[in-house]
Amino acid sequence: MILLTGATGYIGGRLLRLLEQQELRVRCLARRPEAVRPGSTATEVVAGDVLDRASLDDALRGADVAYYLVHSMGASGSFVEADRQAARNFGEAAQAGGVGRIIYVGALGSDDEALSPHLQSRQEVGEILRESGVPVIELRASIVIGAGSLSFEMIRSLVERLPFMITPKWLGVMAQPIAIDDMLQYLLAALRVPAAQGAIYEIGGADQASYADIMHEYARQRGLRIRMLPVPVLSPYLSSLWLGLVTPLYARIGRKLIESIIHPTVVQDEAALRTFDIRPMGMREAIRRALVHEEREFAETRWSDALSSSGDPRSWGGVQFGTRLVDSRTVSVAAPAAAAFATIQAIGGTSGWHRWNWLWRLRGFLDILVGGVGMRRGRAHPTRLRVGDTVDFWRVEALEPGRRLRLAAEMRVPGRAWLEFEVGDQGASATIRQTAIFDPVGLFGRLYWYALYPLHQLVFTGMLNGIARETVRRTGRTPPATAV
Repeated sequence: MILLTGATGYIGGRLLRLLEQQELRVRCLARRPEAVRPGSTATEVVAGDVLDRASLDDALRGADVAYYLVHSMGASGSFVEADRQAARNFGEAAQAGGVGRIIYVGALGSDDEALSPHLQSRQEVGEILRESGVPVIELRASIVIGAGSLSFEMIRSLVERLPFMITPKWLGVMAQPIAIDDMLQYLLAALRVPAAQGAIYEIGGADQASYADIMHEYARQRGLRIRMLPVPVLSPYLSSLWLGLVTPLYARIGRKLIESIIHPTVVQDEAALRTFDIRPMGMREAIRRALVHEEREFAETRWSDALSSSGDPRSWGGVQFGTRLVDSRTVSVAAPAAAAFATIQAIGGTSGWHRWNWLWRLRGFLDILVGGVGMRRGRAHPTRLRVGDTVDFWRVEALEPGRRLRLAAEMRVPGRAWLEFEVGDQGASATIRQTAIFDPVGLFGRLYWYALYPLHQLVFTGMLNGIARETVRRTGRTPPATAV
């Protein structure tokens, strides 16, 4: 049986899915069990806290392997002391429970120089776990590249929002970034490595690169241009405050991360390449895969589920998912779901957009002026759609008859845009969710979204209410509610 900590975190959540796919028996330890979303009924979720020694005994009892994927970098107090206590508690409970091995993700950093408190703490945790007497497989890594990882999201935010940056010189310090896919493969392979005495393995991707290199490569793949002016005066403290203004990171987390960036984090011992049958990809492929994976997850997203479970309050400008800005609204209609979807499927062309049609025509005219397709294409059939069909300056990207329609914009915009409709069957009534999605490219793309957001609110709300009214008119039911 495998005990997994950190199942609600970035690496742990992805590792849980892979363990379940291999039909391994997994028990997840979490402070908030309700936040863990297992994909198998065989997965067990138990309440526990690594800072509460008494809560660990039952969780670790009977475990053959324990993954230790927790740390306290986001803590408001002393994260170093919190990590020490957590490691002591976990090691003692693992030894008492008869755990055969602990697999731990630490941090790269040379023993020849004074490391940042964060890097020192990550390596100290490994030492404390080993003091328990339980064999420890420690995987020391640098930057993890994957959509959602702390380092990658910091890079994404900076590149997307700042076409020109005044940067500290230490942005050129070398690291050895590893793709999240390769990190997960190492974590799985660590289950099978002989662990009689434990071992430390330094793992990294095929390339050594600085944060500046990674930022330039991300910009290249996103079709952006960035310029950097290195200066020697930005301290980690000032840089962290700057990050807090332009990225989603809290300033205190940003400072701890920056203090680590100023130290080289490259592989010096290549024992991992000799021990594991894994050949990690390079930086360019890692970034490409991160964007492709995000694209696939986006294509599979059902916004009715994603928005209700996100926990993000509705705010001006919508909710952000990765690089994408999302604005969604719903309306209930006293009509069958099939009737509601039939109205949706007939939008555009000669049927129009049910409200503010003159604004839609104006948008089409402006699109033609800048070399776009405008509204002149119309649609092939007045009531039926297929994937690939055009609807004015949209194209049908996804279609689930009676349930879901996704249109991809083909007008000229600084990014990519989609308009999606989902219909829920409530018996005698239906719920329609309309979602506008925009993937802005660079700062101009974000400015475009926020500048037009009030107009989009007017147009999209009017369209959704118009769809509801038209559905009621066709079925002769009572008037619909107003979209929210």
